[in-house]
Parts: sequence; C-alpha cells; structure tokens
Amino acid sequence: VELVESGGGLVQPGGSLSLSCLSSTRTFSNSIMGWFRQAPGKEREFVATISWNGRSTYYQTSVKGRFTISRDNAKSTAYLQMGNLTPEDTAVYYCAMIEGDTAMVVGPSHRQPSAYDWWGQGTRVTVSA
Repeated sequence: VELVESGGGLVQPGGSLSLSCLSSTRTFSNSIMGWFRQAPGKEREFVATISWNGRSTYYQTSVKGRFTISRDNAKSTAYLQMGNLTPEDTAVYYCAMIEGDTAMVVGPSHRQPSAYDWWGQGTRVTVSA
C-alpha cells in the first residue's frame, strides 16, 4: 500500500491550506484514514481521523473547528482542510490507514499511531509571517 500526501507549503498565520492523501489500494474505501503531524523536536501527534464511509470523524482538541477531515472513496483520496493556521501548526503532516477497518464510529481509540497499518512519507506545512 502506498499513501502519498500533497498540498503542504508555506502559509501565513491565519491562512488556510488543504492537504491530500492518495492511496494506491482499492481497500481504501474499507479503511479508516487518519492524519498525524510531527513538529521539530516533538513526537508524532494525532490530528484527525475519519471512518471508512466518512460519516464519523474525530479531532484533536486543538484543531477542532479549524481543521476538517474528509474523503472521496471514488478517488481513493483523503483530505485535511486546515484553516486559521498558527505557527503551532507547523509540522510534517502524515496520512495513515487502518486497512480493512469498517468501524462505524471513530474516536479516542484511533489516536494511537500504533493502530495504523500504513503511512505516507509526509508533507511539510510551515506557518510563518
């Protein structure tokens, strides 16, 4: 399975950015997708997750209301729309997959990186004036 993120870049504080994660596998539509990030010198942290059908989402508290996770199963792509960005959002963003998990609800149990089977290579987001 290959996951390829795109859409990272430099953005000013208060700005918006949209990330994409393209999957190479047809099992994408039966899998939970998540976004994580890792800032310099810090551990990888959970950002958001979405159920296989897109009907359930769960966010880290600090991004709730600013970020939106979504997916298009026909395109095997997950998205992370980020708004009102701050310098604290600067990090490498990774998408990840729990392959074959058709749980109807996602939540705290999906915060752990160890729950995910596959990872992308990451895309860098820098928020700076």
